[in-house]
Amino acid sequence: MSKVKHFLFLFSLLFCFFTKNVISQSEISSPYSGFGMGKLTSTTNGTMAALGGTSYALKNNLFINYKNPASYTAFDSLSFIGDAAFFVSFGNLKTAEQEQRADVARFGYLTIGLPVTKHWRTSVGIIPFSDIGYNIIDKKEDRSYSYVGEGGLMQLYWGNAFKLYKELSFGLNVSYLFGSMNNIRYAEYTGEHFLNSRIARNNYINGICFTAGLQYFTDINANHRLGFGLVYDRSVQIWVKENLLINNYLGVYDNSAAYDTVLYQEGNKGRMVLPQSVGFGMSYFFANKLLIGADVTWQNWNNYKMMGHGDSLIDAIVVNVGVQFTPNAASNKYFKRINFRLGAKYSTGYLNLNDTPLPEMAVTFGLGFPFRSFTSQSSLHIMFEYGQMGTTAHGLINQNYFKVQLNFILHEKWYQRTKLE
Repeated sequence: MSKVKHFLFLFSLLFCFFTKNVISQSEISSPYSGFGMGKLTSTTNGTMAALGGTSYALKNNLFINYKNPASYTAFDSLSFIGDAAFFVSFGNLKTAEQEQRADVARFGYLTIGLPVTKHWRTSVGIIPFSDIGYNIIDKKEDRSYSYVGEGGLMQLYWGNAFKLYKELSFGLNVSYLFGSMNNIRYAEYTGEHFLNSRIARNNYINGICFTAGLQYFTDINANHRLGFGLVYDRSVQIWVKENLLINNYLGVYDNSAAYDTVLYQEGNKGRMVLPQSVGFGMSYFFANKLLIGADVTWQNWNNYKMMGHGDSLIDAIVVNVGVQFTPNAASNKYFKRINFRLGAKYSTGYLNLNDTPLPEMAVTFGLGFPFRSFTSQSSLHIMFEYGQMGTTAHGLINQNYFKVQLNFILHEKWYQRTKLE
């Protein structure tokens, strides 16, 4: 059984990276990814994603909660945890006049958690941070404008957590953010005596950012427990290297051989300002059967800058709520040990286009299937999410999706040998 679980985990890793590499050029199709840093990726693991993304006041020795680094203190002193995920998303883009599908299959995340000392736990992982993918054509009678974007950012983190006093813990994630943001604009005219133009802007991003977290838990009595969590993402400036190319051409760009370079700049250096955010969460546990959690986050997107310039971004409030029910975690009947999860999330939206804020909302449902043995508490989790963003009013686009995410958690007691008598 142990070999089977190791195989499943390694297979998940290979599948994740295979998916990432093969589909990386067409990962998403969202016109809203052309603003700011791109379309932000969910930053919670599969377990908490099914709880509507609730995470700040949650910790457990059976999963890695990288959203609040203080949660790492829950790791067992003799165990190793690995968590890998991938997902598929079936989307739909709709305007007042047109409709288009936008399907995605890609890498979710990869994280590892380990004990270091009695009061120190650590975790490392790689998580998608944002995605850029769009191809928009605006045709007029005598001209046509095209906007193309691709790329995205990845986040490689190293987190450490320390138990300060009894149920009070502190954690810090140090993350390396890297990737590229590529945008191209075309302007083509129908007449024979007009030169068409192309502007290609490629930004290469890399830098360090920080996330700090606190958690505190208290027992009301033997069956009732409360948790509190606080997370702060510091506003930082990370490095940007920009290549800019502007050229004119005749005919259609892909089939044109006549190019006239107007401007070429390579290696322009600048900075991107990441906004700060503050989040607070609460959780309630009842007798290892029921979990209820809620988070509220403020994000200062109005402070975002790229090479000294802002964008159509505004501050946002995000609310997450979730419930988990386990009939009987200690039962001999397998069905009673399955985790049932339900959640919802709402954001006022960080985009403001045509003087219209674009809120986001989603509902989630998930199941957790444990694989328990003497040396392992590994599990398989599946999450379903339906969400939407935007509107068809004011010339904008409504985007909705149905997402299925699968993640496998390998939880092994690698530092403990089985004794035979």
